[in-house]
Parts: sequence; C-alpha cells; structure tokens
Amino acid sequence: MVEGFVETNINDYCERMTHAPSPLLDELERETFSMTSAPQMLCGTIEGQFLKLLVQLAGARTVLEIGTFTGYSALSMAEGLPDDGQLITCDIDEACTNIARSYFARSPHGHKITLKMGNALDTIKTIQNTLDLVFIDADKENYQNYYEAVLPKVRSGGLIVFDNSLWNGLVLDPPAGDLEAQTIAKVNSQIASDSRVENVLLTIRDGMNLVRKR
Repeated sequence: MVEGFVETNINDYCERMTHAPSPLLDELERETFSMTSAPQMLCGTIEGQFLKLLVQLAGARTVLEIGTFTGYSALSMAEGLPDDGQLITCDIDEACTNIARSYFARSPHGHKITLKMGNALDTIKTIQNTLDLVFIDADKENYQNYYEAVLPKVRSGGLIVFDNSLWNGLVLDPPAGDLEAQTIAKVNSQIASDSRVENVLLTIRDGMNLVRKR
C-alpha cells in the first residue's frame, strides 16, 4: 500500500521519526476521522509539522490559509508563530469549521487565529497587511485565481504553499472533463515558468508546491 506517493511502511517510519504533534492535534485528528465524511482532507503529522517548520524558518508573523477544514493545519502553523503573530484562515463549511473553532478555543495558540467565513477571494481583497506565508488547500478549480490574488500581497522572500499539487498523479495527463486536475496541472506549469517566483514541487503526501516570491 502507499500513502500518497510513498509506501505505507516508509510513511509510517517518517511519522515516527518526525517530532510528535501536540496532544490536542492528535485529539483533533481522531475527531476528524470519527465526525467527518472526508477525513483524508486532514493534512496529518508530516504535513502539519512541515508547515509549522516553514512558518518558523520564514520568521513569519502574518499567515493566510485558504481552506480550514477542521483546523489541523491552522493550529500547526499557529504553533510556529510568535505570540503576537496572526493567522487568517478562510472556509465556507460551517460543520467542519465548528470543529475547528472548538479546538482553536482550547489551544494556547488559538488567539493567533482569525476564521473568516465566505468566499476566500473576497477575504483576500480585504487584507491590508503584507503576508509572510500563504497555504492554499481549498477548491482546486480556483487555485490559479488564488495564486494571482495572493502573490501581490506576499512580501519578497515570502512563501506560498499549495497542497494536492500532484492530485493522485492525474496532473501527468489530466482527464478530459476533470477541471480540478486540469487546473492544478496548469498552475504547476505556470509557477515553474513564472519569473516572479522560484519553486520546488515536493512529493509530500499528494504533492506540495513550495513557492518563494523573489
């Protein structure tokens, strides 16, 4: 069996050899699997810890997340922010974000997080502060729109991170009629040739595209 593009036993080893998430994140993962219909959307230990490290390595103080789900990635990144850091996370799903809200309220890092309900493109327009890091993990059909909307707001040297950038391998030959696969493949190609940024496409889980603004 495989986990994303890595054999399950290798993935399990990597999880064991990765710094353990907080007990609250472990609890959130269990609740997500028991209470939601698509728990595979949860980023999990390796991706969550990777995002936290990116926040710390970038010295980020202002983070935008597009796609909250149950809040695991937001809480992971919030743990990496300084106490006066700010993370804005956007979603439209009331049921999943209700779970997220409950865990934000219980976390010592929850005060750093602001949840914005509604169209993320509308929320982006209202952001005045320069962004240090953006994590995009929402409706795939809008990936290109999100990229163009956030890039002007990201500081030079700041990061944009896309999730699901391999889309189960369908980006190699996007099927006719699969708008999600087609859009992700188009965005990957655009980023790889975009002189405004530099990037590396990583085979973490279902693919993460790590983009640095020049």
